[in-house]
Amino acid sequence: MRVFSARIQEKQFTSASQAFTFFSLVLIAAFCLFRPSPAQASGCPLNSANGRIKHVIYIQFDNTHFTRDNHNVPSDLEQMPHLLNFLENNGTVLTNHHTPLISHTANDILTSFTGVYPDRHAVPVANSFRYFNPNGTSNLGVSFAYWTDPIYDPTAKTPTDTTFNMLSADGKNAPAPWVSYTRAGCNFGGVATANMVLENVATDIPTVFGANSPQAQEVQSDRTQAFADFVGIGIHCAAGDALCGAAYGGEQDALPDEPGGYPGFNALFGHKYVAPQISPSGPLRDLNGNVIQDPTGHVGFPGFDGMSAAVSLSYVAAMQEHGVPVTFAYISDAHDKHPSGPAYGPGEAGYVAALAAYDDAFNKFFTRLAQDGITQDNTLFIVTADEGDHFVGGAPTPANCDGIHTPCTYTKIGEINTNLAGQLATERSNRLPSRCTPTMPPRSTSPATRLAPTP
Repeated sequence: MRVFSARIQEKQFTSASQAFTFFSLVLIAAFCLFRPSPAQASGCPLNSANGRIKHVIYIQFDNTHFTRDNHNVPSDLEQMPHLLNFLENNGTVLTNHHTPLISHTANDILTSFTGVYPDRHAVPVANSFRYFNPNGTSNLGVSFAYWTDPIYDPTAKTPTDTTFNMLSADGKNAPAPWVSYTRAGCNFGGVATANMVLENVATDIPTVFGANSPQAQEVQSDRTQAFADFVGIGIHCAAGDALCGAAYGGEQDALPDEPGGYPGFNALFGHKYVAPQISPSGPLRDLNGNVIQDPTGHVGFPGFDGMSAAVSLSYVAAMQEHGVPVTFAYISDAHDKHPSGPAYGPGEAGYVAALAAYDDAFNKFFTRLAQDGITQDNTLFIVTADEGDHFVGGAPTPANCDGIHTPCTYTKIGEINTNLAGQLATERSNRLPSRCTPTMPPRSTSPATRLAPTP
């Protein structure tokens, strides 16, 4: 049984929404085709009107806002005019999207990817949870783990719950989002996308490569390089596609409970295997020309906090140019100084600089795609964001700062912790017990009993 509890990671933001009034940013731009794309992979029939869509580019922001947190400071999207204008001029901008309960990174993103609410993919609260042991105690589970992983418990060598982390309502491994594309003959690229790529080197490596594999040996000898080599980046190939052949490091794309079966499909897991296929002339570089590497100089995946727009969109462009017409990508938030903080308030110099860099990256990205023949004429662009959390902090100095001409500074930036039971009792006169205590775990193995939320 799992008992889910939220763990706050974004120190600057907390949800400003009340129950049943959740809003986050969803920007959807769907376009029609007038000419075929020279970069389109053969044998990938996307079922669009008149067969016009040849590419799908899905971009998942972390906490990026259309509305303003400070009425004087332009919002995130207003400070990225190359992206905002592209969407407004070519598609539809929708801002009344609601998030799952409780809104956080993993469950928000997984809900977007799967199209089902968290009770149907088993990550209802993120980014961590508790699961019951047979003796009535509970242990830590982490939401971020590869699709076919068992529960990832960094505190236990042998977790007592060995079921899938991604779990459907009938107790099976949840259906994977890339399957509808790969079965149709389309290669599918994942760029730091939650649980569709490897998330860690503890449980993911033995799950995908094997406990005694060379990759597992690398984890033992150089854990940091192994993370850069294998985590964060992946390509799920159509059946028989040579891109994911064994000669290039391809592994079986095993989905044991996929409805209808999933034999004959391979995938590339990690920058080590993906980069040579999408950057055959040399090291993969970001949109500013820098070799992609982690903060300590390990060439490869730079970490999830290192997925700036210039890095993430470079992976996307390179995949689209080399036979991967469907790409899903994550871009890390601009409101933190990555990789270790601190958090920014609206209009602070670091925040404004980060958004300017993101805007420049989108300008370069759209220009590069257009040179490849990948445009609004033949591509479905979907741009969305998780959580929709908003700024929590004191008033800026000076009071009339706008961030663009006059930088803002803050002495108070933090978060709000709420006693939900007390709030319900005060505002709604609801004094019913609302806690689930892990003292008597149920004997049933039904997923319904394993999804017991706690405040």
